[in-house]
Amino acid sequence: MSEKIVQTAGRAQLGDFAPMFAHLNDDVLFGEVWNEDAIDVKSKCIITVVSLMASGITDSSLTYHLQNAKAHGVSKEEIAAIITHATMYVGWPKGWAVFRQAKEVWNEEVSELSEMDKYQNTIFFPIGEPNDAYAQYFVGQSYLAPVSTDQVPVFNVTFEPGCRNNWHIHHASKNGGQMLICVGGRGFYQEWGKGPIEMTPGTVVNIPANVKHWHGAAPDSWFSHLAVEIAGEDTSTEWLEPVSDEDYSRLK
Repeated sequence: MSEKIVQTAGRAQLGDFAPMFAHLNDDVLFGEVWNEDAIDVKSKCIITVVSLMASGITDSSLTYHLQNAKAHGVSKEEIAAIITHATMYVGWPKGWAVFRQAKEVWNEEVSELSEMDKYQNTIFFPIGEPNDAYAQYFVGQSYLAPVSTDQVPVFNVTFEPGCRNNWHIHHASKNGGQMLICVGGRGFYQEWGKGPIEMTPGTVVNIPANVKHWHGAAPDSWFSHLAVEIAGEDTSTEWLEPVSDEDYSRLK
């Protein structure tokens, strides 16, 4: 015979204020329903967790019932499968919320999102992979993600805070150049002999061919832009000196 379920929280917290509610909670819900023999306690724990999850309840009552489920034999593998299955019916945000509590109950450390992950959640386009092929032309870490490689080449370029590329020129004998469209964070674009232009989401910069320039993140912000290559004749890119720390430090 299984151990009898006993609950006293109703009377302890609401006995004087709401004695009828306390009676229904302690004597009827837990005293009778939880001790009814047709369904075993482990199954009742699972049903209760899923019911609270479906209702969007993720407060201390869910934590209690997750702990109760663990105490009555629900394993880590089982609770993960239960929450995953229920998520398909009750919604993804509810699944995420319950998983975070379940990981704490089953003594699994909840990993913190990295700064890159946090930033990725703010932009539509992927950050991509480390831009190793062009690392020699950047101060700091950049990332590259191809958006389109057909017809018009388009790449999402992401800069960690403080990262910028060297001065460079997109050469062309006819047409050519580049277009930058900021899609996240805050950064700057600057042409040789002119002041810097601040770029925030939605800022569009048209870079003529044969113009010396640089672009990159603000000192305190991640930065992403789409780089659109403009078709031209005899095109090439000439990489030049880095942006000096003195000039970069003047940016706000």
